[in-house]
Amino acid sequence: MKTRILLLCSCLAALLVPSACLGYPEGADPVKGFELQRYLGTWYEIARLDHSFERGLQEGTANYSMREDGGVRVLNRGYSPNKQEWSEAEGTAYFVREDDEGYLEVCFFWPFYGSYVVYDMDREEYEWAAVCSSNHSYLWLLSRKPYVSKDVKRRFLQRAKKLGFDTDALIFVEHGKVKRIGG
Repeated sequence: MKTRILLLCSCLAALLVPSACLGYPEGADPVKGFELQRYLGTWYEIARLDHSFERGLQEGTANYSMREDGGVRVLNRGYSPNKQEWSEAEGTAYFVREDDEGYLEVCFFWPFYGSYVVYDMDREEYEWAAVCSSNHSYLWLLSRKPYVSKDVKRRFLQRAKKLGFDTDALIFVEHGKVKRIGG
């Protein structure tokens, strides 16, 4: 009887623990020759598709730094004008395959993992990056500055639309309206 209960508990635990939600939309292949050390630091969110964990936030940034275990510390920040406060989410990221490929798995709430795919970017200066996840529901345009040129925006929109993302639903994030206290 004890063995059956243990077996049943083991089976239930296996069903309840989700596997990583990895992969990426067809054509959104991760960039090759990705250099993590150059990617580290602060990025401004220029555009995103709406999702629950950033809904209503402005002034979005993402900061990437190295962890002692070789992974990446991810710190996302945004300002909620409704609550008049900053919101933060901290996570970890690790390469899925090779460490020179812009394809990582990121976790903000263990045991839930998702894809972080840099599928297009400025490979010379690392000034902007287009990022998606495992499906067409998640898309971001990130920049080292709180703005991008019209050419970068046009390139991002054209490529995203070609890949099947709903570019009409993109939110273009406002920056510079809130005084940054403590970060």
